[in-house]
Amino acid sequence: MSPEPRPGRRVAVMSPRTAAARRPRYPATREIDEQTRLGEVYMRSFLRTQVRLALFVCTVLACVVGGLPLLFLLIPELRSVHLLGVPLPWAVLAGLIYPAFVIGAWLYVRQAERNERHFAELVERR
Repeated sequence: MSPEPRPGRRVAVMSPRTAAARRPRYPATREIDEQTRLGEVYMRSFLRTQVRLALFVCTVLACVVGGLPLLFLLIPELRSVHLLGVPLPWAVLAGLIYPAFVIGAWLYVRQAERNERHFAELVERR
């Protein structure tokens, strides 16, 4: 029997399992490299995020490009407006759509790189 602790003295209580061998923790990068089930979950999550971003950007651009002809159809007065001698629909479709594509592409790349950084931080943290 162990001696009784004196009152006011601290006693350390330990589980008998503390001495048991623990399963080694592999870094998440190793899980991904070895294509384990957990690595597949990480990659599927990352790819799902990237695809969701791509679909969002494409949807926004499609709505803008598809919405302009609809706008000119619903408001016929806009068709008769001229901007520097060019009809407004042509000026908008030729001059404003391309910058919208460039801005959309720039925003997509910026957000995709941010997603990659977050994923790398998540993998390194684990």
